[in-house]
Amino acid sequence: MNQELKNIIDENENIVFFGGAGVSTESGIPDFRSVDGLYSTMYKYSPETIISHSFFVRNTSEFYDFYKNKMIFLDALPNQAHIKLAELEKEGKLKAVITQNIDGLHQEAGSKNVLELHGSVRRNYCMKCGKFHDVYSIVNSDGVPKCQCGGTIKPDVVLYEESLDGEILEKSVEYIEKADVLIVGGTSLVVYPAAGLINYFKGKKLVLINKSSTSLDKRADLVISDNIGKVFE
Repeated sequence: MNQELKNIIDENENIVFFGGAGVSTESGIPDFRSVDGLYSTMYKYSPETIISHSFFVRNTSEFYDFYKNKMIFLDALPNQAHIKLAELEKEGKLKAVITQNIDGLHQEAGSKNVLELHGSVRRNYCMKCGKFHDVYSIVNSDGVPKCQCGGTIKPDVVLYEESLDGEILEKSVEYIEKADVLIVGGTSLVVYPAAGLINYFKGKKLVLINKSSTSLDKRADLVISDNIGKVFE
């Protein structure tokens, strides 16, 4: 099965990768929707409620308690999937990485053209003056992170109830439409509107790599049911 994927990559020069949470879980970053045993004793609300725009506005302190504990993993390192994708880009085969993840590991592995549909924990802005703040401004703050101007710092992450960045969506559609090969990995394709981007693919080969089945398995030319890091290794 992996040999077939290798052949597809070897034979094509216009590949786009679309990835989800499964790409990062192999670096030790849990999907925030997976609720561990400690979760219910620590938080009164569901993850989806906490990571919403209205909750951020109304309960900023509680938002940050969750955000710092459950969504920032600075010790995580790129895995074989991140590394291989960066290599393919360097070789000129991979034209873009489109990711639903917010951890910045693709860039850390060396990928240059990364379209982050849901933003990044590594970028943060003051809501009052617009000044940029790195992730350490969040991690090292007590309570709600504040800018020197007194404004609240907000992560450049798309929260529930917020729209995706129109420019990034447009570029993603463009890359997917033009691709000869689309490799979709580490996503069950249930989070919209991101998952809907796959419908723009009109190329030669659609490859799906995911541990569980997806709604597009029947449409794919190659389906690999395995960990994506293991497959790329």
